[in-house]
Amino acid sequence: MAAMACFASMDSMAKWLVADYPISQTMWVRYGLFTVFALLAARRTGIRKTLASARPWLQGGRSLLGVIESGVFVLAFYYLPLADTHALAATSPLLVIAISQAFLGERAGWRRWAAVIVGFTGVLLIIRPGFQALSWPLLLPLVGSLMWAIYQVLTRLCAAGDPPETTLLWTALVGLAVTTIFGPWQWHAPDLTAWLLIGAIAILGSLGHYTLIRALDHAPSSAVQPYSYTLLVWATILGALVFGQLPDALTITGALIVVAGGLYTWRLDVREAAG
Repeated sequence: MAAMACFASMDSMAKWLVADYPISQTMWVRYGLFTVFALLAARRTGIRKTLASARPWLQGGRSLLGVIESGVFVLAFYYLPLADTHALAATSPLLVIAISQAFLGERAGWRRWAAVIVGFTGVLLIIRPGFQALSWPLLLPLVGSLMWAIYQVLTRLCAAGDPPETTLLWTALVGLAVTTIFGPWQWHAPDLTAWLLIGAIAILGSLGHYTLIRALDHAPSSAVQPYSYTLLVWATILGALVFGQLPDALTITGALIVVAGGLYTWRLDVREAAG
């Protein structure tokens, strides 16, 4: 839930920035600050020791996929409203459960499937997407959603052999290496407001990735997914507090359904842990 709060805040700031600054520049600075955060987290065990991975190719491929997925979603925010983008991205939990069952052998069970589907119903009540016509930008969140689902499953696989700090450091360094190829060549000098937003995005992104990695280190991918719907709840709260967009009755109803699905899944986890 903390990760979703970070990602919701980051997405709203990214949509603001991408209207005036190139995507590659924003991501380059973000991953640069993210790398500083990851290096500080690795100091306790040593950077070289933290960087050593049991599955370096898996870590590299997962991290590269994360960079591409982030770019796809930022591009989607440029063309589409946040609500429509998140409406399509809300298919990710369903994809994670399906992929986890196919490749990780994780049994989600009908109760978790029911919780995810109920949560998706709540998402639709919150955002009530109204796509008028099919156009290519609508494919961006769908592609990004599939990438995000695969990214989470690969993160779970990495957790079997590497500590969270190793996964975090690989995510940051690969992201910085890739964005350095493009970021400096499209540089537009940011003003003070833009610098503050970019810095906030970097901090929120770092915390979001770290908390998600920790969650996937402690729980199966399928068990984590119903909590992903709280991203829409956080987005609703931010809209009310920051932009003065108060939710209507359907939005509140949808948020309650999302929370209920997450709490039900949490209750299942408690029962399973108790034996």
